[in-house]
Amino acid sequence: MEQRIGSSSQPLKAEPVKGAGFDPAFIPGLTPPASGKTEDDGPEQEPEAAEAEEAEDAAPEPEGTAETSPSEPEEADADGPVFEASDRRARIVADHRGVRLSLDDQECEFRWHEIGAVETETARFGKRYTVTVHTPDRRWYPIEVEAPARSHFKEWDEQLDAVLDAYFEEDAG
Repeated sequence: MEQRIGSSSQPLKAEPVKGAGFDPAFIPGLTPPASGKTEDDGPEQEPEAAEAEEAEDAAPEPEGTAETSPSEPEEADADGPVFEASDRRARIVADHRGVRLSLDDQECEFRWHEIGAVETETARFGKRYTVTVHTPDRRWYPIEVEAPARSHFKEWDEQLDAVLDAYFEEDAG
């Protein structure tokens, strides 16, 4: 009897390898199959984003207009509702620009068109207030803020609801 070491059946190059043994992010029915693109192919863009980018490149800016930097606040809707909660490590800000989460030295920002849902949760015991930002591509980003007192939960929920009512459109996602 002949004994072989290693796998004798190699997958065809045209056929992608499926399964959790080859792709740790593979969960049947929950995640879409990984695309066959490599990092050398360049970043993927949606057709609308590619068209918008081409239009921006083609249209020259008239002289005298200055582009606003992302760090400068936009004054157009700055007078609307704002939600802000923070503790010694974490900070959550939701306003006309979107939702910004920061934990220690890590920060992330979500514009309103990038958000699929915003979920809040309070701990049954303790003073932890959790806000989770869900994106349309099935990713979620939770952050916990420790409240000075449990009475702040109701106030924070009302403030966040006012911001979501003002800026978040469920139809956009």
